[in-house]
Amino acid sequence: MNQQKYIEDLSEIKEMMNKSSKFISLSGLSGISAGLIALIGAYFAWIIVYSKTGYQNFDRTLMSFDQLILLLGIGFLTLIMAVGFGIFFTRLKVKRTKQNIWDSQTKRLLINLFIPLLSGGMFCLLILIKGYVGLIAPLTLLFYGLALVNASKYTLTEVRSLGILEIVLGLIATYFIGYGLIFWCIGFGVLHIVYGIIMEVKYKS
Repeated sequence: MNQQKYIEDLSEIKEMMNKSSKFISLSGLSGISAGLIALIGAYFAWIIVYSKTGYQNFDRTLMSFDQLILLLGIGFLTLIMAVGFGIFFTRLKVKRTKQNIWDSQTKRLLINLFIPLLSGGMFCLLILIKGYVGLIAPLTLLFYGLALVNASKYTLTEVRSLGILEIVLGLIATYFIGYGLIFWCIGFGVLHIVYGIIMEVKYKS
């Protein structure tokens, strides 16, 4: 009886330490919404750029200024909507669980997440300006995966697994250079939706 009580006490202590050392307020609905938004964004990117150049013609594709602006606009709008819905669903979860969304762990998480993301974003922008459209999808997957792995020590372990999958997809997409948009849809769309569903079921977020 006493041994069982000790085990329960240790479990409670471990849970309290986990809450104090990691950001655990991530919502599964955030992942699902981000995946759906990414698929919609990829559809419009296909219409504007990919459908006019063909799958295999990505060694170097010079875009017109109008195409470049439209593609950047789609990417920016997709990012803003995904982040916006992510914040919205996370805030809903925080209200339900009565947790603090902004603390030292959140700051560490964001710093470790955005350093690779911003670096990768600037690099991809320079590559895009030069017209190497086919490299954008693999590079965004790689940098996003690295960002998730880098930030995973401050949040749930599932984030690290998602990051590793994104990196693997990015490397495969680099080999199949003409099919980057398909891998982009899998990485940012399908994997996010699957990740969100797993989070919803496992953590009842």
